[in-house]
Amino acid sequence: MNLPNKLTTLRVLLVPFFVWFALAEVVPGYDKYIAVAIFIVASLTDFLDGMIARKYNLVTNFGKFMDPLADKLLVCAALICLVSKELLPAWMVIIIISREFIISGFRLVASDNHVVIAASYWGKFKTTFQMLMIIVLLLDFGGAFDLIGQVLAWIALILTVVSLIDYLVKNKHVILEGSR
Repeated sequence: MNLPNKLTTLRVLLVPFFVWFALAEVVPGYDKYIAVAIFIVASLTDFLDGMIARKYNLVTNFGKFMDPLADKLLVCAALICLVSKELLPAWMVIIIISREFIISGFRLVASDNHVVIAASYWGKFKTTFQMLMIIVLLLDFGGAFDLIGQVLAWIALILTVVSLIDYLVKNKHVILEGSR
């Protein structure tokens, strides 16, 4: 197993620890900081695994499959934790997670048609704002920080919808050709 795949695997393995610290009182007063630290480390592995895989030509089928799955596991787990902690409304999380399922299904259809669909800039912006939102909301400092978290949540939601529309419009041929 190469380094990018090990980083992806590490990201998956970090998810239960992240959830544990995000929801349980393991180290009272410090849990949210530990959860945020785990989330940041896991997020950085996402950046690093792709960069290393492309730079050193270490792209594998395992990585192509597991990298997006690991990202979805991490972000969806974090969003569900935020709903559980009443820091984010469920309806917003349902929209964000629904987008992930739609895109995953779309990628499966594309894969069956031997089409590779690259991530768009809208999707990258969406991911960046989702991760910033998760960090700010998990820290839950109150005051102006709450306002920043809510603004980031709305930006992430808007980018989620925009990136979905952009993705579907740019790649509608995959569905149209696949249904023939």
